[in-house]
Amino acid sequence: MTTVLIVDDHRIVREGLRQFVREVPGVDRVETAASGEEVLARYAMERPDLVLMDIQMPGLGGLETTRRLVRQHPEAKVIMLTAADDRDHVATAVANGARGYLLKDVSHEELCAAVAHALDGEDLVGASMRRAMTERVGSGRVADPAMTLTERELQVLTGMSQGKSNAEIGRSLYLSEDTIKTHARRLFRKLGVNDRAQAVALGFRRGLVH
Repeated sequence: MTTVLIVDDHRIVREGLRQFVREVPGVDRVETAASGEEVLARYAMERPDLVLMDIQMPGLGGLETTRRLVRQHPEAKVIMLTAADDRDHVATAVANGARGYLLKDVSHEELCAAVAHALDGEDLVGASMRRAMTERVGSGRVADPAMTLTERELQVLTGMSQGKSNAEIGRSLYLSEDTIKTHARRLFRKLGVNDRAQAVALGFRRGLVH
């Protein structure tokens, strides 16, 4: 039985996410928890296949909860949920063992896709990106915006570098064109650029695409 555990201190958020995650093919059960302390107390007994963890929670926050959980259970799969694109927190979470992160305003389609990929064992943060983020956290430096691109944003950037349209990128990733446009906007914002050409040029300079 495939189980997903949603961790958030706001009941309305937990229940909203629960309804979405229930629709993911292959998910048999969706549980919720209201705090990091509750997750650590329940994990060993329940062994959920995936944990969706809010970053900002009272008491034991999502970052420290993830650090302790992965240290105690290295097999734990955790995706962080954040209301804001907080680069430092995201970098810290990935360095602590999270498989990736999602913004809370992510589309229903993208949430379901991320859950499905994570349950299949995919890392939502590329290996090279994970190393760079971990090194930056370890050195105490603030994460470079480019170092917090999600794996999906990197895939969109790669598609752009290959001259593909948003529709073509969407077909290759099994996502809608509107979802690709959303990723592109976030990509531009993180890189501090205004258009595709600038994004691709910066991507080549920083080794994000080849």
